[in-house]
Amino acid sequence: MSVTEKTQVKQVRILLQITGSIAAFKGASLVSMLVNDGYEVQCVASGGGLKFIGEATLEGLTSKPVLTDMFERGRALDHINLVEWADLFLLYPASANHLTRLRAGLADDLIGALFLANNFRKPYWIGPAMNSHMFAHPAVTEAVDTLQDWGCRILPPGDGRLACGTVGAGRLIEPEETHELIGQAFR
Repeated sequence: MSVTEKTQVKQVRILLQITGSIAAFKGASLVSMLVNDGYEVQCVASGGGLKFIGEATLEGLTSKPVLTDMFERGRALDHINLVEWADLFLLYPASANHLTRLRAGLADDLIGALFLANNFRKPYWIGPAMNSHMFAHPAVTEAVDTLQDWGCRILPPGDGRLACGTVGAGRLIEPEETHELIGQAFR
C-alpha cells in the first residue's frame, strides 16, 4: 500500500458489529488487519457475541471500548451518533438470530437500533455465519433476500466444514477476503 493510499484509508471509519457465532474470532482477525492498515474501527457486540469473544480482545485491538448496551448511562444517543460517525457498517459475523431480527425491524438492542437509525444512508454489509441447516431455513433465506433488497450487501458465505462438524453453506467469509473487499470499496 502506498503512502497516499494509507493516508486516505486512515479517514475511513468502520463500525464492526459482532453477533453470537463461533466465527466471532474471525471478527478479531479482521479488526487487526483493518487497524494495521489505518482504518478507524469501533466494535459493537451483542450479548451472544461476547460469549464467543471477549471485550478485552476487541478493545486491545481498537483502543476503544466495545459498545454493547444502548441504555448504558451517557450512551443513549450512540445509535444516532455512530450512524453519523461510520463510513461502513459491517455485521460480521451475522448470526441467524440477528439476520431475522433485522428483517423484522427489531431495535431492542444496539445492533438493531443502529440498523434502523442508518436507514441505508451508508453502506451496510453483512457476513452471515451459521450452521448450513440454519442458513437454508426459510426465515433466514427470506431475511437475507429482504435485507439485500433493502440495500444491504450480503457477503457470500463459504461452503465447507463448519464448527458443528457438518459440511455445507454458512461458513463466514474469511477475514482476508473481507479485508480485500473493504480495500476495494474505499480506495
